[in-house]
Amino acid sequence: MTDSLSYSPEEVAKTLKISKGTVYELIKRGELPSYRVGKKIRISPADLEAYTRSSQPTMKVTSTNMQVSVEKLILENQGLIICGQDIVLDVLARHLEKKNPMLRSLRSYVGSIDGLLSLYRGTANLTAAHLWDGETEEYNIPYVRRFLPGQHAVIVNLVYRTQGFYVAPGNPKAIRDWQDLIKEDITFVNREKGSGTRVLLDEQLRNLNLDSKLVNGYKVEEMSHIAVASAVARGIADVGLGTEKAALQVPGVEFVPLKKERYDLVFYSDDLEKANFQTLLSVIQSVEFREEVMGLGGYDISKTGEIMGEI
Repeated sequence: MTDSLSYSPEEVAKTLKISKGTVYELIKRGELPSYRVGKKIRISPADLEAYTRSSQPTMKVTSTNMQVSVEKLILENQGLIICGQDIVLDVLARHLEKKNPMLRSLRSYVGSIDGLLSLYRGTANLTAAHLWDGETEEYNIPYVRRFLPGQHAVIVNLVYRTQGFYVAPGNPKAIRDWQDLIKEDITFVNREKGSGTRVLLDEQLRNLNLDSKLVNGYKVEEMSHIAVASAVARGIADVGLGTEKAALQVPGVEFVPLKKERYDLVFYSDDLEKANFQTLLSVIQSVEFREEVMGLGGYDISKTGEIMGEI
């Protein structure tokens, strides 16, 4: 599955204006193909389009794919398409639905750079970002300027997280800093290009004048913090880079903290006064949302909901 955007049964039910039970029945009968991510059922845009074409021949479907049609429908009706990969965004989407059941939101599981590009291209209206700039040592604002040229945007903090190394219990190879990654006996597992974690690594290597070619495993990529931590836990690699939260979720790894990072939400300034974004702000500033995020562990909510910059 290569689509970055996929739908839950609940989202399909809202899109097709049918009950959630009907969606599950369609999946059970094999009429609507689906796949699983962990315990969650997901439906791809292509499969949703195929079902729509076969079951509703009189419905107007353009030659462009269903993904674009659904995106356009949600954006035009003041819904939210939220880019980002952290579980706290799933919590946010659930609280948004609870706050306003009529507010449609979809999750696009892409990295920070792809999220900003989606915002720029108009295929999303909200993205999370944790992009560290090695020249200014600042988070997100320099990248918003680069990837949203000529646009006015608002940057609101969601949480702070800690990035660090996943290592084997007891840290047998004494991996404690960036320079340790180029040791000959160290095997690394990386994140995909475009993710904030990959940007952090590359910026640190550049600042320290360390050649990435000397990092054994630099080209081996995983698509999530959990997958990186799991690779270390299974002995496939000696070390990986990711968030403290994932280390709390994966048995068999220890966490070596390196850097506290800012995980922000980015959207256009013109959207700030719209009802859907006012709902968004009220949710992330609410006691209920903040308490649930705190309960997850691994997050700092001291600045949650605060505007960190306006471009």
